[in-house]
Amino acid sequence: MSADELQELHEHAEHAAHDRSMAPVSLTMATLAVLVAVASLLGHRAHTEEVILQNKSTDQWAYYQAKNIRRHTDELFADFASVMATSDAAQAAKLREKYQAEANSYHDQQKDIDAEARKLEKETSLERGRADRFDLAEVFLEIGLVVTSITLLSGRRIFWKAGMVLGVVGVVVAATAPLVQ
Repeated sequence: MSADELQELHEHAEHAAHDRSMAPVSLTMATLAVLVAVASLLGHRAHTEEVILQNKSTDQWAYYQAKNIRRHTDELFADFASVMATSDAAQAAKLREKYQAEANSYHDQQKDIDAEARKLEKETSLERGRADRFDLAEVFLEIGLVVTSITLLSGRRIFWKAGMVLGVVGVVVAATAPLVQ
């Protein structure tokens, strides 16, 4: 919350002190301001987690690619050993088997790395959805706060009620963020 927003809330509180009928409106605004801060914090944390997961996913794909390069190199050596002219055919066959076994090992490892990378991509997507949900909640809460503040300027209670409805929508949206699948 910025210094300007805090100053505005302070001014509204002073206004409410002079007009006691506006005290519930000021209390609603203070509550909405706290909820905005909470939704904002949760959104920032979710976005941070999303970035961390995205980096882990990228690292897994880089690891996958490294294993892929090693596998192809070993396959190339195995193929080369099979056609290479040598005076020791048994040693060439042994060398070919060694490189082929390494290539097969890398291929098997790639399956696990691929599965882990895809899992991390799914987690990243879920976290992005949660972060987006918190951002949307923050929008509703901010709008609710602004609409509620209009009550202090206009004296019309309809804005207070509309602000509370928007605030409730924001709380519901934030509360459903952990349910994002």
